[in-house]
Amino acid sequence: MSNYKYFDHTADIGVEVTGRTRKELFVNAAGALFDVMIESKTGEKSVKQHKKITIEGADVADLLINFLRELLYLFNGEQFITISYEIIKFKNKELAVQLTGESFNNKKHVIKNEIKAVTYSGLTVERVKVGWKARIIFDV
Repeated sequence: MSNYKYFDHTADIGVEVTGRTRKELFVNAAGALFDVMIESKTGEKSVKQHKKITIEGADVADLLINFLRELLYLFNGEQFITISYEIIKFKNKELAVQLTGESFNNKKHVIKNEIKAVTYSGLTVERVKVGWKARIIFDV
């Protein structure tokens, strides 16, 4: 996945995510979360599932963390792996997303890294010359 890169962090996993728009930044950050966590094998079929989530936050950075935490909760609590994201509503303090995904299947999926939490530590979300950039640390 080329919309993020790792950065050095002592004990956890740090990623720097980019996007041309805020929506793209959020989608790319979600993709990075699952790319860091899960590897999918080809050949196994799965049943696609859909979920709609609404997230609130104090600002854009808080909204991003809450969004990623909700995705991590869906994975840990419901074994739901999100594959694609359609942002239905995006405001500074509210986000609504239609998720498409599938259930974890150990014949199809391998856990690369167990992520315990998405943290505020070192978090930055900023507008840059070519769009948006965020630095996020995943607690492993």
